[in-house]
Amino acid sequence: MNNIIKEREELSYKLKEKAISEGFAISGIASIPGSSRLKLRTEALERWLTKNYHSEMKWMEAERRKNIESLLNGAKSVLTVGFNYLSKEHQEKTKFKIGKFGQGDDYHKVIYKKLKNIGKWINNEIPNCQWKICVDTSPLLEKAWAEEAGLGWIGKNSNLINKKYGSWLTLGFLILTKDLAPDKLGQPLCGKCEKCIERCPTNAITEPFVINSELCIAYHTIENRNENIPELIEKNLNGWIAGCDICQDVCPWNKTVPFNESIEAAPKKWIKNLNAESLNWDEKEWRENLQGSTLKRIKPWMWKRNIKAVLKQK
Repeated sequence: MNNIIKEREELSYKLKEKAISEGFAISGIASIPGSSRLKLRTEALERWLTKNYHSEMKWMEAERRKNIESLLNGAKSVLTVGFNYLSKEHQEKTKFKIGKFGQGDDYHKVIYKKLKNIGKWINNEIPNCQWKICVDTSPLLEKAWAEEAGLGWIGKNSNLINKKYGSWLTLGFLILTKDLAPDKLGQPLCGKCEKCIERCPTNAITEPFVINSELCIAYHTIENRNENIPELIEKNLNGWIAGCDICQDVCPWNKTVPFNESIEAAPKKWIKNLNAESLNWDEKEWRENLQGSTLKRIKPWMWKRNIKAVLKQK
């Protein structure tokens, strides 16, 4: 029995180290079906949906999101990884602000590629193990499972926070049919701090851990498909045309995060050069610039809408 436990722990360690060698900042393992806290997170999701705080993001209603085992038959463990997207070049201030998460390469593709390499490694090391890659396009309680795997805790701004890397992380998951050694559950360390709540100009954080998308600048600049942005949002944009980092910028845990020096995190040249003249770009120019970017989710007409809304407030 001791040999089986030792082998399980060694394999788990090697898997997490493989994730780090692929370029992830952090990695951890959680057992399925998870702790009792996961049940609380699922109930919190249900309350959030009932209040319609997800607005038009109807994909959040997927029932499969509440059951990780529905994504892979025989699932026993999940490897959770965090990609640090904070680049030194993000510190440059521009007239038009873009969320740091979207300034580099499309993180979905970056994470998927790295996880696929880990999957190939698993095929050699654990031949009978099935695996499935998940990024945030999959119906999965991402932050809750990252917390289960010990990557950090869910902060009052609803982001996953890690002691070393703060919340400048995008998450990825590899669900496995192999029983592995789980890491300790992440413990919340926000304490009495509520800077994220206090500094949100639209009061989108209605209570600790709860975001009302209808009041969120990031939601309206990325997901809102209406011709106009609501007046409350528009008058509080303060330069934001794609996403919003206010609740992360003020977080004390984000003040000493090490930069990712890789080209994957570096801002695209066109992003640093965005200006009012970008309103004159035609569809082709927008699509060429958005190629390979997470921000292609924001259609060219939406970019123009957002830029005009910011200029209106000057």
